[in-house]
Amino acid sequence: MPSLLPLPTPPAGGPWPTHEWEEVDPPPEVVDGGLDAMLDALVGPDADVAVGHTNAIAVVHRGRLVVERYGDREMGPLAELAGVAPGPLGPDDRLGSWSMAKSLLHLAVGVAGAQGHLELDRPAPVPEWQAGDDRRAAITWDDLLTMRPGLRWTEVYDGFDADSLPDVVAMLYGSGAADMAAYAADHPLVAEPGSPAAYCYSSGTSNIVSACLQRTLGVAPGAMGDWVREAILDPIGVTTATFGDDEAGTWVASSYVDMVARDWLRLGFLVLRGGTWDATPVVPAAWIDHGRTPRSEDPPLHHGAHWWARPTRDDGMFMAHGFEGQRLMMAPARDLVLFRQGKTAADDIDTLNDRLLAVADLFPTV
Repeated sequence: MPSLLPLPTPPAGGPWPTHEWEEVDPPPEVVDGGLDAMLDALVGPDADVAVGHTNAIAVVHRGRLVVERYGDREMGPLAELAGVAPGPLGPDDRLGSWSMAKSLLHLAVGVAGAQGHLELDRPAPVPEWQAGDDRRAAITWDDLLTMRPGLRWTEVYDGFDADSLPDVVAMLYGSGAADMAAYAADHPLVAEPGSPAAYCYSSGTSNIVSACLQRTLGVAPGAMGDWVREAILDPIGVTTATFGDDEAGTWVASSYVDMVARDWLRLGFLVLRGGTWDATPVVPAAWIDHGRTPRSEDPPLHHGAHWWARPTRDDGMFMAHGFEGQRLMMAPARDLVLFRQGKTAADDIDTLNDRLLAVADLFPTV
């Protein structure tokens, strides 16, 4: 495993944005480096079409909010049919996660482990795997979190025929939608669990973890969001989070958490501060490192454990990522959190990533 850059030590006395973010101007050298032009190209009426449509972009530097911009609500036939009104977005609008939810799930597992509810190297309690001599019964929590359970899965979002849906689409919108964890757990073993060859990024795997966590904690169907709020979000001042469940009452932790931009930034700031908030431990610091440690190469990134990393950079950047360019990016050496939410086509994702990284690189190391 590569060595990790240490997370920044918070200054004495904060700031801690439990109630409000302190807003300050970006450092002069960041402004002089062309920040405004970069932001104009990412969000608003003059945005470059090559990065898609950005709903929001915001930056926290050294614990203070230095950038916050919003775009207009993206409209289309489905939005119009749903009665969604056009107009500008703002700080009170909830923004969806797609796969950024996976990283919050990882934090929840870590808290449950610290409370003594589970052990990382023990088999995950999946009912579908307990019959006879099913080899899947040996799959551990860590195998699932590192996306190395060895299960067959197709995580493809476009370019498929309607009569042959990829597993992720069938799970979210097709035959597996009623009980997504059970659908994913029904897939066969195709590689040795825990081995590098077993790596397969899978939204189904995340929903297996979500169901196992709910089962282990004894949480009632539909109530997992309440547990996450109490354990993680309430202590850091996140008040707007909503959770999406399937018909079985399992949190769809692969994809469905909404909250306002400033609350997404609080979540990023929590992990940047090593899981402690204003001297109160919320998530174990070692668990933050567990998530951000690069394990499996998945170009241009490395997957850790329900978090992503860019080990080739010198600022220790790690991220929560979501479909269509949802990004929550932490750069420890810069004491920086960058959030972007929007909709970018697959062909333009590399361009979007380059633009966001360029914004981060404007900020000095600490």
